[in-house]
Amino acid sequence: MSWATSEGTRRSMLGNRARDTKPELAVRRLLHAHGYRYRVNFRPSAGLRRTADIVFTRRRIAVFIDGCFWHGCPLHGTSPRANAAYWGPKLARNMERDLETTAVLEAQGWLVLRFWEHEPPASVAAAVEATVAGAG
Repeated sequence: MSWATSEGTRRSMLGNRARDTKPELAVRRLLHAHGYRYRVNFRPSAGLRRTADIVFTRRRIAVFIDGCFWHGCPLHGTSPRANAAYWGPKLARNMERDLETTAVLEAQGWLVLRFWEHEPPASVAAAVEATVAGAG
C-alpha cells in the first residue's frame, strides 16, 4: 500500500521539487544579477546530511527558503485531513529537523538565514545581500 491516499495525490507529491523551486530561483536570479556568487543545494557541513538552498562558503552563511506546507509556516501551513496519521508526524519531524539543522550549523560557526516561500523574492534577496555585505 502506498503512503498516498490516491494515485492523484501520489503523482502530485512526487512532482514536488527538492531544489530549484520557483521561490529559490527568483532569489538566486536577483542575487546573481547583483554580482553575488554562491553554492546551490550544498551541504554546509560534511557531517550533516542536509543541504542548504544557497550557501556562501567563505562567509559561512547558509540560506534556506522553506516551503509553507513542508516546514509548517504559521501563516500558510496546513494539516492534511486525509491520512493525518501519516502527515502529522512527518510534518512535525520536518520542523524538528529544521531546528536541529539550524542549531548544529550555528554551533559550527555558520550564520543560518531562513525565509518562507511566500516572502517576496526582492525582500529575501535584500536581506541576504545585507547579511553577506555585513559579514565581509
